[in-house]
Parts: sequence; structure tokens; C-alpha cells
Amino acid sequence: MTQNNPWHCQSVDKAAHTLETDQTDGLTVAKAAERLETYGLNRIEHGARRTPLHIFAAQFADFMIMVLVVAAVVSGVVGELRDAVAIIVIVILNAIIGTVQEYRAQRAIAALQKMAAPEATVIRDGKTETISADRLVPGDLVLLEAGNVVPADMRLFDVSQLQVDESALTGESHVVSKQTDALEERDLTLGDRLNMAFNGTMVTRGHGKGIVVATSMDSEMGHIAAMLEKEESARTPLQIRLARFGKHLALAILIVCMFIFAAGLLQEQPALLMFLTAVSLAVAAIPEALPAVVTISLALGARKLSCRNALVRRLPAVETLGSVTYICSDKTGTLTQNRMHVEALFAGDRRIEKLPDANDDNKLWQRLGQALALNNTVTGNSESTAKSGEAAVAGDPTEAALYLAAKQAGFNKSALLKQLPQAAELAFDEDRKCMTTLHQRDAGILAFTKGAPEAVLDMCIDALGCEGNRGLDRNHVQEQAEAFAVEGYRVLAVACREFSELPEDRSPGAIETGLTFLGLVAMMDPPREEAAQAVMDCLTAGIVPVMITGDHPATARSIARRLGIADEYDRVMTGRELGKLSDEEFNEQVCGLRIYARVDPKQKIRIVKALQEQGEFVAMTGDGVNDAPALKSAGIGVAMGKKGTDVAREAADMVLLDDNFATIVAAVKEGRRIFDDIRKFIKYTMTSNSGEIWTLVLAMLLGLPLPLLPIHILWINLVTDGLPGLALASEPAERKVMQRDPRPPQENIFAHGMWQHIVFVGILIGALSIGAQIWAIDRQIEHWQTIVFTTLTFSQLFHVMAIRSERDSLFSIGLFSNPQLLGAVALTVVLQLAVIYTPFLNDIFKTVPLPLGDLMICVLLASVVFVVVEVEKWMVRRGWLYGNRG
Repeated sequence: MTQNNPWHCQSVDKAAHTLETDQTDGLTVAKAAERLETYGLNRIEHGARRTPLHIFAAQFADFMIMVLVVAAVVSGVVGELRDAVAIIVIVILNAIIGTVQEYRAQRAIAALQKMAAPEATVIRDGKTETISADRLVPGDLVLLEAGNVVPADMRLFDVSQLQVDESALTGESHVVSKQTDALEERDLTLGDRLNMAFNGTMVTRGHGKGIVVATSMDSEMGHIAAMLEKEESARTPLQIRLARFGKHLALAILIVCMFIFAAGLLQEQPALLMFLTAVSLAVAAIPEALPAVVTISLALGARKLSCRNALVRRLPAVETLGSVTYICSDKTGTLTQNRMHVEALFAGDRRIEKLPDANDDNKLWQRLGQALALNNTVTGNSESTAKSGEAAVAGDPTEAALYLAAKQAGFNKSALLKQLPQAAELAFDEDRKCMTTLHQRDAGILAFTKGAPEAVLDMCIDALGCEGNRGLDRNHVQEQAEAFAVEGYRVLAVACREFSELPEDRSPGAIETGLTFLGLVAMMDPPREEAAQAVMDCLTAGIVPVMITGDHPATARSIARRLGIADEYDRVMTGRELGKLSDEEFNEQVCGLRIYARVDPKQKIRIVKALQEQGEFVAMTGDGVNDAPALKSAGIGVAMGKKGTDVAREAADMVLLDDNFATIVAAVKEGRRIFDDIRKFIKYTMTSNSGEIWTLVLAMLLGLPLPLLPIHILWINLVTDGLPGLALASEPAERKVMQRDPRPPQENIFAHGMWQHIVFVGILIGALSIGAQIWAIDRQIEHWQTIVFTTLTFSQLFHVMAIRSERDSLFSIGLFSNPQLLGAVALTVVLQLAVIYTPFLNDIFKTVPLPLGDLMICVLLASVVFVVVEVEKWMVRRGWLYGNRG
């Protein structure tokens, strides 16, 4: 049914008239069947899904992968089958990992469908019946009671203490008390539409009736499913960089190989030999181990993060964390402890931080402590509670906070109930906004009342102070309550009354009057102890933390200020204010905002996209169904493991098993380490390839004989590049890795002096190799080609040891701090010596055993690379080269 006025703004009569239904008898069976034909089944739909085979085939569309496939084919054609098989295995493994990740993303919609209610109780033709929830239609009357999953979006018209847990939809953990009156404001967030019940939420208390106003994809849950289907996962910075790198590399290799082939022909070298040399160089220049290094780095990082309570669901997300410039975090449970806590009290005309000890026999503190301990519905085993704190307390979070505050002061509920057994209770309801319990004592009845300050104060006639009863200054108390509220606290007032006996008339009007005011209690879900340090770590690392919450602005500001996310002058933008801004206006303001309150799911996506349009890379945390589209569209989506929904977890890239903001910061550090290690591998392998190319090019330019045979090039590619390169994935994090700004997502992978290093160290390696060739030929040494081969190999091994850190000397980080790399280098040396000194390998590799003096010359020349790179890093530390990157 189309309607211009939102359902929550319409009266019940208007909504029933719009939907052509009867508030007593509901729809007729015939009308319901007709509407089922019109609106279809009440199910969350999903678009056409790609099969795993289609997803697998799509993995080969990546340019870098296509280059590797071509390299594998060429290797097979020239007879290097071992190289060809190695490349194909790497490519297939890479495709399998990509397929698993993408197929997992499709399961988010399936998880959303599971949240639907299986059955619903409806009134049709005046008769109550239970039907399959997927047969509900707009206009149906639905009955709700505690324990029900709400089967569709409904306009409530009859409620009795109805409370609904909407955390899956809104992200806020507090249950919502429902009412039936029409609301005036059109643009209320879902959590403020108190006369509505939404598909997929849970009834926790009371009962009620509602008119179905939206089903299937027209419901709020359906809108989220549609956004989830529409939103595409953002490509990671690493994927973007590697794709660009692959294209540029393929073009450069093609040009260089054509040059070497042509130069060789001009020198009248055999055409077949030059062709094989050019092809071998092309195969060697393709860093086929790169996908393996990336995958190994990410997998090792994921394993480390799992030990830190972060479960990685999509491997590229590990590296992506290193690019994060903004972390948009939910408040409840992520930045805070997800439990209410009494932070302050106002009693005896003064503010105190905690309730005085039960041993203090002052009547005010005794009455206030008894009230907090007894006026609640909390249950808990006293012995287990004493041992495990809050873990054994069951009940409403607010009441649990009061119970624990009393218990910590020595007012034990179970002990007090033996002295003051409960005789009656007036349960909380929205109209009275308070709750009263009556307790038997020797001298009669003692009643305790707690509730909203404005409601309780109107019931009071005096106040209890430290020196006895006195007059009540309502204005002063109300001002203090408002001051607490401005600080972000949830405030309750507490009062008592004495009766000579249990009143026969136990109506609220008879009991809740003539009360004595005891005090105000200020509560808040406090920040996690480690969250403030984590926020400081973010700011030090150049990352901007932003709080996005469905809670009230004052509470959001208070928590943000205490954590250091914002100061008292920072603006809090509400969902309503955001809704009034155009995209252009919001884009101008988004980088200056740190706190958002009362926002809805679409606005979360809008915040993410506005930041992305400003060139920022955004991590978004979330736990509810409402967060799933934003989690998917963010650069990296982080779901909560404890309180998160299946839908959010399926849409996210990473799940926090402890729901802790500090874990995200630890993951960012790991992401930066991984990207640094991938950069080191690229620097190492491309410098090695550059050295091989320059060796051949310089020989051609100087008219020297071909310095390397095709098999030498392929050996260096397989062993020297491969083993140490893979071991770089285990390199520890750089010093001060969290004291530098995030790398811009659009930054070239060769930034910060990397391309200059590849060129000049490549030329150096080539020059040293050609220098060895000239020296050997000049002395008429016949095994000059083995000398060149060995010098080039050892140069690369010295190089890999020198680049373990981009800034720090090998001697400061420690030779043994990466034992895997040290082992790989040692193994490569052994293999190279075997190629030189083993007779049957001499025949295969066309090598000759070197005299010890010649071998030492090779080692001495190769060590020049280590010295030069150490000098380069010394100049970087002094700020003389490549700018100052922390």
C-alpha cells in the first residue's frame, strides 16, 4: 500500500483505514489471499547467485594472474616443466582462496533469511489462528507475546508492558518499551519509533497487537537485505596496487626482452640461444612467487591475529588494516563494557562517587543501600556472584547495576530479604515511569520506589538527609538530575515510605504518594579500561577514531570525551541533522566530525561513502543486522563475535572474538607489518631481476660474451629469489610502525624510495657481476661464467639480509631475529655450492669448480651490495634520502 505519511506518524484509525482492515476482526480470508497474490510471500529475497564454478573462473581475470599463466605456458614450451608446474600450482591455489572468500560473502543474505519468524498468530474473519509467517500480508492483525520474533513490520495498536529487543536492527542493547500513540516527527530513527515493531526483532516482555504495514522486501529488514545485495565489497589497496604493478611489469619485461634479443642478434649470437635467453629472462623477471608470498604473509598474519581474538574471514583484510585512515566504531560493547555501572550518586545534598559502606549506620545510607539492593528483579547466586562478579547476575542491565553497586557496599540482597521479605510489588510501566517494592519489617511495611526523577519527585513530600528528615528542594534536585543527564548519565531517583501495615489498597495512587526522597543514582555503560590507550595509539598512528552510535548525543559525547576521541567542543551530529544535509554539504563536514548519534543503517553507509570520497580508507565496526550493508561497503568490515548477529559476521571481513576496540588497533599493527614485508619481497625480487637484466644489458653494450646461460637465470629465479623471498614473510614489525601515518590507499607500491633502490642496486649488482666477468676474462680464466653466476647469486643473498628493515641496520635489529630467513639464506648458499662443486650438477648447469681464491673474490664483490645498502639506510635515517617516513 502506498502512503505519503510514515506509519509511525499515523493514528491507529488512519493506518487501519489506509490498509482497509478492521481493528477487531482483521482481514477476511478472501482479502488476505488476494493480497498474498499481490505482495507475494513474506520472505527475504536474494538476487541470482553465482555458482562456485563461475566464481572460480572469474579469479583468472586478474591481470597479474594472466601474466603468470602466459609465463607458465612459455616455460613449458622451452622445456622448463618444473617452473611451469610451480607457477600453475600457485595460480590455482590463489584462485581457490579467492573463490572461498567470495562464496562466503554470498552467505550473508542466507543468514538474514534465517532471522525470519517461522509462524505468526493472526486474527482473520474475527478468528485467531496460527499461520506460516511467510503468508502474512499488509493489513493482517498480529498478536505478539514474550518470546515471539516479530514476523513483519507492524503499527502497534494495543500494548500491555510490551518490550522489544531491537538490538539486531538498531545495534543498541537496551530493550524498547512500546506504546500506541501517533508520533509527530517524520524522520525519527528506527529506535525512536516507539509505536512500531519491526521484522526480525524479539519480544522480551508483555504482549500486544499490531497491524502489518510491510512484509518481505518492503520491511526494514528487507531494505537492509536489498542494500546488502547492492553493496559491493571494496577492493583492497593491495589488490589495486598489485594489479597496477602487474600491468607495468609485463610491459617493461616485454620491452627489455625484445632489446636483449635484438642486441644479441646484432652481435651475431645464435638466434636460438638469444631467444631462449630472452624467454628465460622474461620468466625470471615475473615474480611468480609473489602470490604465494602474499598468501603466506596474510595467512601467518591471520594466525597471529586469531591469538589476539581477531578472526579473519577474508585474507586480504589482514593487509588492508595497514591502510586504514578512519576507524568508525560502534560504542556499546566495543568502546564500552556493555554493562551499566553506577558512576555517581546525589544524596544528603552532595554528590558522591559510590555508596558508603553498609557498616555506616547513618539512616540515609542504610535506606539508600537497602533500596538499591531490594528494589529490582535481579537474580543471582550470592556465592557465585562473589567469585565471578557480574557474570552470575541475571536481569535488566540497569537493575543489575543498582544491585551490584549495593552489593559492593555490603548490602547483600539475599541477606536483606531475610530481614525485609518482599510483601508486594508494583511493576514498572511506561505511564508511571517507576517501580515500587513493599517489604515486611518488625515495625510494619517499608516501601522503596525508583524511577524517572521527574516522576518520583512529584510523589515526594520531603527528603532524608544525613541528619534526618527535612524539606525537599525539588528545583535543586531537578537541576542536579539535569546536570547528570548533560554528562551523559542515565539518572534514576530513589525514594521510600513507611506504613504501619500492608495497605489493603495497593494501587499506585495509594502507595506511590507521600514519599521521602533518598537520592539520585547516575549510571553509564563505562568505557573499557584499555579503550583509551587504544584510541591514543590510533591517534599516534595517524588514524582517526570516530564513534557512531544509536545512543543519545549526551551519552555519546561523554564517552567520546573520556576516551579522547573528541573534546567538549567537538560537535555531535545526530541522524536527524545528517538527514537534512545534502551530499555536497555533508562531504564538506565529514572529515571534521568525530561523533554520530541516533543514526540509522542507510546513514552509516552514507558516512562510509562520504569518507571514501575524501580519499580515506575506512574500517567499520558493527554487530546488528542494520550494520551489515555498511560493513560490506567499508574498506574493512569488523563484526562483533560476542554480541554480533550472524548477518553482520557473514558480511564482515574480520570478527572480534572479544568485541574489543583495542583488538582492532593490534590488528592494524599486524596489517602494517604484513604490507611492509610484502614491499620487502617486491623490493628484493625486483632488485634481483633488475640485477640480472643489467648484467645482460651491460654485457651487450660492452660487447662482452653472454655472461649467463638460460639455465643460470632460471636457477637464480627458482632458488635465490624463491627461498629467501618467502622467508621475508616472517620478518618482525619495523620499529615505530605505529608511530607513522597510514599509507594513502592510492599510494604507489614503489613509493618511499623503492623504485630508486631497485634501479640503483640493480645497476650495482649488474656492474659487480660484469666487473667480475671483465676481471676473469682479463686474466684468461676459463670458468669466468661460473664466477659471474656465483657473484650474482651471492649479491642477492647479501641484498636480502640488508633489506630486512627499510630504515634500521641489520646489526640493530639482530642477525637472528628472523631465523627462517637466516635458514633460507644458508640453504641457498649450500645449494649454490653444490651446483659449483658437484660433478653431475656441473654438467647440467655448465659450471666449473672454483678455486677458493676465486670463490672469495665472488663473496668479496657481492658483499659490496650489503655495505652500500647499509649506507643507504643510514642516509634514510638522517633524512637525506626519500623523505622522512617514520
